[in-house]
Amino acid sequence: MSFQHAGKLVARALKHEGVEVVFTLCGGHVMSIYDGCLDQGIRVVDVRHEQTAAFAADGWARLTGRTGVAIVTAGPGVTNAVTGIANAFRAQSPLVVIGGQGPHSLAGKGALQEMDVLSVVRPITKWQAAVTDPSRIPELIATAFRQAMSGVPGPVYLEMPLDVLFAPCEPDGVRLPSPYPGRPAVPGDERRVAEAAALLRQADRPVVLIGSQVRWSPDWEVARTFAAQVGAPVYVSGMARGLLEPRWVRSRKAALAEADVALVFGTPLDFRLNYGGAPLWNESCRLIHVDLDPAEPGHNRDADVAIPGDSAAVMAQLLAQGDLGADRPARRQWLQRLEAVEAERLARMQPGLTSDASPVGPLRLCAEVDRALPDGAIVIGDGGDFVATAANVLRVRRYPGGWLDPGPLGTLGIGMGFAMAARLAHQDAPVLLLLGDGTAGLNLMEVEAAVRQNLPFVVVIGNDAAWTQIRRGQVEMFGADRAPATALAYARYDQAAAALGAHGEWVERPEDVGPALERAFASGKVAVVNVKMGKSDFRAGAISV
Repeated sequence: MSFQHAGKLVARALKHEGVEVVFTLCGGHVMSIYDGCLDQGIRVVDVRHEQTAAFAADGWARLTGRTGVAIVTAGPGVTNAVTGIANAFRAQSPLVVIGGQGPHSLAGKGALQEMDVLSVVRPITKWQAAVTDPSRIPELIATAFRQAMSGVPGPVYLEMPLDVLFAPCEPDGVRLPSPYPGRPAVPGDERRVAEAAALLRQADRPVVLIGSQVRWSPDWEVARTFAAQVGAPVYVSGMARGLLEPRWVRSRKAALAEADVALVFGTPLDFRLNYGGAPLWNESCRLIHVDLDPAEPGHNRDADVAIPGDSAAVMAQLLAQGDLGADRPARRQWLQRLEAVEAERLARMQPGLTSDASPVGPLRLCAEVDRALPDGAIVIGDGGDFVATAANVLRVRRYPGGWLDPGPLGTLGIGMGFAMAARLAHQDAPVLLLLGDGTAGLNLMEVEAAVRQNLPFVVVIGNDAAWTQIRRGQVEMFGADRAPATALAYARYDQAAAALGAHGEWVERPEDVGPALERAFASGKVAVVNVKMGKSDFRAGAISV
């Protein structure tokens, strides 16, 4: 009979919360939890950097709608995971991160990897706690899952010292708290909803913006009905892009510049929306802002109607108000004008989308990827300029979770972790990861982890030998001879991936992209298609601060 220790109680409590998989990089401080996971049938997926473990847990949460779990060892194991935790915090993604710690009995004596981790993670987590008594493990794990998913979702952190995890324990005889019951659909105040409906009803040029929070609504499908019936252009960002089939993709700037009413669901007015101000926004536009965080509406721009609540629940309430002005003649003219803007901007892209230039232009590369993308595919965008171009071209093929990107922290390197999580969460779905060549340098060793654990996906690297999004502005401001740290080489990432056991291809001509992707998907392996990509001014001036 194996040694019964508190690590097995941790695993039993995780299983009780519905956990199927945990992401980790091994460490002596937390290895007893792995022993427990084997007993509970929880899959332990190991990665090559703790940052990726946190990214993968984040991706799992976004793809499944359930809390992701990362387990990292003490000290540097936790600090390595900090970027992934911070990314999830800004993206409002629910994680439970379990971190090791030196023995509680030796606290303050300088044990291996001992440090004040709780102070490090406090600004980037919703809740943090240290487990100092094995008997409290079930209580604190249950609390962690409730904290992660309640209100505005986000990451939480549990510190577990070495001697606590190895303390003798009879896990099967311990009573476990009831699992988290699921998120309620929190409606908005009916009076404020009626005010919002009245504004919409009289609007000639309304615009609707839907952000990531709708992903966490138990009734997120309502968003589709609302988008079809509101009689306004609906623009999606973040995780909403993988929930709704976007009809409006290229006219947002023109719409916000002229809108008389803006209805914003579940996204802050941050840099992506120019902080709610000119020149992006019409200064006289009336704002209706819906958010799970009651403090968010009114941040950066005054809200004429502030509605704390669940995005989809408020959408249902608005639909119940009846007429929202969809049949107003001015409204129909407004939609026609924006349709013309969409068509004009697509026409402006056509030369790039059809260019036969070699190396492959970014727009043409994205068009070829879109043509080759299988039905039901999950697309993950990890990078700057190339991935932002792809967001203008690639059509979402799966709902929900058909498109994933870092979110508002703008973190590079999320891709490999997200891709592994996607392969585990939806084993029937093709998974495509888009990387810029700069991003490829951050996490390409995770190919080894994916190959070894049979988690196949296809990677397309848009390789233009530069940190282009930064370099373009740097050269413009200071000159080509004063733009250090932004030039790269046309590195053979495909050969590096092949050395790690993946399928690798190098592509230079646009007509070769499609066949290479066909072979990549057919390989049944992790596949890296490294495309030599030319320069483009398509996104000139697009850098955000």
